[in-house]
Amino acid sequence: MTVRKLRHMPAAVLRKKARKVSSVTDKSIQRLIDDMMETMQQAGGVGLAAPQVGVSLRVVVLQMLEEEPIAIINPEIVKQSGEGQVVEGCLSLPGQSGEIMRYDAITVKGLNRQGRKIRIKADGLKAQALQHELDHLNGVLYIDHLEEEVQTETSDKIEEIGAGGQSGSAT
Repeated sequence: MTVRKLRHMPAAVLRKKARKVSSVTDKSIQRLIDDMMETMQQAGGVGLAAPQVGVSLRVVVLQMLEEEPIAIINPEIVKQSGEGQVVEGCLSLPGQSGEIMRYDAITVKGLNRQGRKIRIKADGLKAQALQHELDHLNGVLYIDHLEEEVQTETSDKIEEIGAGGQSGSAT
């Protein structure tokens, strides 16, 4: 396993809609999953989406405390309920966080790393993390859910970082 470089805003890959994975058991997909797990654990995150390591494919990994890590390929939310305000941050926007609305409970379907269909019911932090990672697959960041004046303030900070040459858009 290899720790891959995390992409930070304003890297273009973070704003692209990721492509579906056609061959789940392909060796390159299996290696990507392993590398994403290692990268997520090294960075101290609970979830990671492939675009965050520069790969525009619909793959996410997740590891909650006291649970085995999981990979979900081509995930999609099929059910959601309740809504609440949560504080969220992102490995691709280090040092920033904001309050946004997320569903309290969701059901996600997709494929596991062996290519079998899976369904995951989640609530609390797990539901929040899944929604966050699925947003990444659609080129959406948590800052897009912020109120407009906070969004403008955050965008200005990101532009300053990008202008200073500290962006994660390197290959």
